[in-house]
Amino acid sequence: MLALAEEFSFTIFEDDPYIAIRFAGEELPTMLDLDDGRGNVVYASSFSKTVAPGVRVGYLVGAPDLIKAIAAIATNTYIAPNMLAQSIVYRFCADGGLDRSIATVKQALAERVQLLTAALDRELPEAEYQAPEGGYFMWVTLPEGTDVAALFTAAGDRGVAFVKGADFLLEGGENTLRLAYSGVTTEQIDEGIRRLADAYRSLAPVAA
Repeated sequence: MLALAEEFSFTIFEDDPYIAIRFAGEELPTMLDLDDGRGNVVYASSFSKTVAPGVRVGYLVGAPDLIKAIAAIATNTYIAPNMLAQSIVYRFCADGGLDRSIATVKQALAERVQLLTAALDRELPEAEYQAPEGGYFMWVTLPEGTDVAALFTAAGDRGVAFVKGADFLLEGGENTLRLAYSGVTTEQIDEGIRRLADAYRSLAPVAA
């Protein structure tokens, strides 16, 4: 992709708010790193995933002229950013809070992934997944023929929410879903997967 961007002069927008909260596996380079200063990548990230969801403060990295143009468009769109939130994030980072916060978040997310995978293996062994090494979400594939749209309704009736995999795809994915493990407590994970499995079992004749 970087080679194509260089050849055809287009810009890659790299949205990467989760890179700092990788809790397993090896660190991977960003596309901005791999671009090696050619100016073909604009990199975006956010403090909402590492400081607090409510701060809504992010940043862009890229060629100075391009960032200046984007800043002008942004200013004309929303007049001014939230300077109070920016000041809070700056002070938090300057005082060393960011590193402590990232360590706390990584530990919590790693624990949740362990609980989530154990619960899926126990309650819903039909599910296939790749345990995440970072981030907030897990992609789950259920057996072919599973109607995840129907499962969405059945799970909702049991107080469980997820995002249908088809919502992320132009076509296909009717038997896939995305689970968010970051916004629930460790105690809620077991119960949530138990209810999800119960919803799946209620549709078993249809799924088969």
